[in-house]
Amino acid sequence: MNRLTKADLYRYDGLTGLKGFIKGLGDTGFRYTYLLRKVIQHKDSPVQRLFYRILKRLFTYRGYHISDEAQIGEGFSLYHRGTVYIGPIKIGKNCTVSHNVVVGRALKGGKVGRPTLGDNVWIGVGAVVVGPVNIGNDVMIAPNSFVNFDVPDHSLVIGNPGKIIIKDNPTKYYITNILEE
Repeated sequence: MNRLTKADLYRYDGLTGLKGFIKGLGDTGFRYTYLLRKVIQHKDSPVQRLFYRILKRLFTYRGYHISDEAQIGEGFSLYHRGTVYIGPIKIGKNCTVSHNVVVGRALKGGKVGRPTLGDNVWIGVGAVVVGPVNIGNDVMIAPNSFVNFDVPDHSLVIGNPGKIIIKDNPTKYYITNILEE
């Protein structure tokens, strides 16, 4: 098992090893993430890529849609089953995404672009993050928040329209089970 898979798996209740992997495949979020990683890993092998794309597509109809071109750091976690759309964006390590979340392209100030998410970002239920914005490290985006602006490190974003609250370690009890190096 490679480092990405181990870190992703560990985010799901600290699962490890073959027994943990088999249990993890029972979780729709981990299973989808695993298949997404396989599609990306086999981008130069048409037969294997097609095989994993077909499997991934089966789970897309169950609510997840994450671009094969997204660059996602280790320790990614899809928390709760439900609709999630993530475009071809860059996401740092140990990101958690809840259900009914959209992270993608939008027009902002005359510029079309996509978000970039830092490390240890938690995105709550129903949140929307759009446009050419940078979300810092250790950021919590509260449920139902709308974010189309840059967010500095160590922040909590609440509301629609979103409001930034600077806070030490806002993801402390939300980003858990991080695989140490």
